[in-house]
Amino acid sequence: MAESVPDKVLLRWSESLAAIARTGLGFTESLYEKERFEEVLRVAGDIRAAADLGLDGVEDADGLVEEWLGQVMPGIPGYVTPKVAVGAAVGNDNGELLLIKRADSGVWLYPTGWCDVGYSAAEVAAKEVLEETGIESEPVRLIAVLDGLRLGFTRIPLYSLVFYCRATGGTLNPHPLECQDVGWFSPDKLPNPLVGVERWGEHVFAAIRGEVREVLYDRVRRPMWRETTEEQSTETAER
Repeated sequence: MAESVPDKVLLRWSESLAAIARTGLGFTESLYEKERFEEVLRVAGDIRAAADLGLDGVEDADGLVEEWLGQVMPGIPGYVTPKVAVGAAVGNDNGELLLIKRADSGVWLYPTGWCDVGYSAAEVAAKEVLEETGIESEPVRLIAVLDGLRLGFTRIPLYSLVFYCRATGGTLNPHPLECQDVGWFSPDKLPNPLVGVERWGEHVFAAIRGEVREVLYDRVRRPMWRETTEEQSTETAER
């Protein structure tokens, strides 16, 4: 019996096809190519709807396709790339990690936010920590570059730049709209559910302990487009 395809793989296929099609629509002047790209976009919409709602949801994919079509822009502005977010792994003198319980999903994670225009990535990290938690912090170094779709952080394509930050002041004061809760946690008393900790947890606490390691990033798949069961097991062991 054939094994089912994981939802995060379906999402990757869908978002990749949609990006190719929208980028193609932004660059081509050929009516024939536009029609083909729009058809690819419909296939991507069906895959996304199946991942989100099951096969019955495919009938409702037209709304998603129209949304994607509305995002098409000509030329370079229309080249579809992943969004960029910044995460801040803030440590204190007790070896604890600052975590927030997100208001939108109820899961725990280190403070994160979209990269705002006009700020450097490190500035966004410090700004998000202060806004979300009330803690003042100093970014020390970049420790990870993670693919949000691949790790299940998100359902849209994004890269997350994670900085190790040192707490320098402030008091815990969770943002009323963005956080349900906030706190400091030691490695043996982490809250649940804590998204992605099996991937970044050991690396983050190593930074808090003062260890300097190479930047953590998602390795290259072999072959790059598909991930075999053997490779999945290897990646899990590497974590």
